[in-house]
Amino acid sequence: MSETTLRAEKAGKLDEADELAALRERFVLDDVVYLDGNSLGALPANVPDRVADVVRRQWGELRIRSWEESGWWTAPERIGDRIAPLVGAAPGQIVVGDSTSVNVFKALVAAVRMADGSRDEILVDATTFPTDGYIAESAARLTGRTLRAVTPAEVPQALGERTAAVLLNHVDYRTGRLHDLPALTAAIRARGALAVWDLCHSAGALPVGLDEHGVDLAVGCTYKYLNGGPGSPAFLYVRREHQDRFDSPLPGWNSHAEPFGMTPAYTPAPGALRGRVGTPDILSLLALEAALEVWDGVSVDAVRAKSLALTDFFLECVEAYTEPGRVECLTPARHEERGSQIALRCPDAGEVMKRLIARGVVGDFRSPDVLRFGFTPLYVGFRDVERAARILRDELL
Repeated sequence: MSETTLRAEKAGKLDEADELAALRERFVLDDVVYLDGNSLGALPANVPDRVADVVRRQWGELRIRSWEESGWWTAPERIGDRIAPLVGAAPGQIVVGDSTSVNVFKALVAAVRMADGSRDEILVDATTFPTDGYIAESAARLTGRTLRAVTPAEVPQALGERTAAVLLNHVDYRTGRLHDLPALTAAIRARGALAVWDLCHSAGALPVGLDEHGVDLAVGCTYKYLNGGPGSPAFLYVRREHQDRFDSPLPGWNSHAEPFGMTPAYTPAPGALRGRVGTPDILSLLALEAALEVWDGVSVDAVRAKSLALTDFFLECVEAYTEPGRVECLTPARHEERGSQIALRCPDAGEVMKRLIARGVVGDFRSPDVLRFGFTPLYVGFRDVERAARILRDELL
């Protein structure tokens, strides 16, 4: 029996035993193997009708009344509470709105403002998504601090009495490496600094444990594993113990204690509402709220277990199907160091990805030589994985 036949049969058995397999029906999908959910999640099937109702009835008929009657005004914190259990947070600590970039800026500047005034240095993840680095540099200039880039592994040794805040990514966007959030957060807090985490590549893919592990501030996007749609608003987590001291660099009327008082002096609202700024993007917010309904009855632990099984099987198939040395896996083999994506290096990665997409296997390319495949357990199956590896084999010949 050939390697292909053996693994095709194994894929079928794994799909039959998959307790999350039925969730695929909650999405709008076709026969494409979609392995780019770490960039943009698939469309949940209930979203189009919900958006149509928001546009035609709530906006078209109720108009201004919908701020109260349709719950528009409370959407940022209501949807935040919907996301909270997916990242291990109690209610009242997450607000949704603005982009990830804007929320990184709010969180990092606020963290520096909450730190001891003698702490004049910010540490930033040297392997971070570029925007986080850009914003960290701007935040340092704005607050009069110096900025030092270090790898996550170097953070414990780099921490000192000068450290005000540390901005880290939970999962490396290029390689899929999962960093040790509990240990790094504990090290940061033990030295008196504040930990700010970017959860863009972990929220909805694996347990995070924000409350359990003492994270101070966190941000994350909602259009990847949370399937909120292109450009859907990001979220901001402010640990309850910090909320009274959270001093946003972007105070807006939506975060005012009396937003309709229109007073010249700013008085911040209580709690996580301080993270709001201006008028919420209602269409995107309510599309996200509908999208989050696919999580009803779904355990993040079960999602994580399937994610690891999918990525294990993909690596098994790639190893069996491809010539030794043709591709190099950049993603750690150890489960405790792996997110929900696999990054493979090959010299002609850009052209290989174009050919894969043409044949119905959608991943993405990261310069200069990385094939990146994201595995969303809510709708990706084991037959998808085997098919992707088989077509990859063909295109690498």
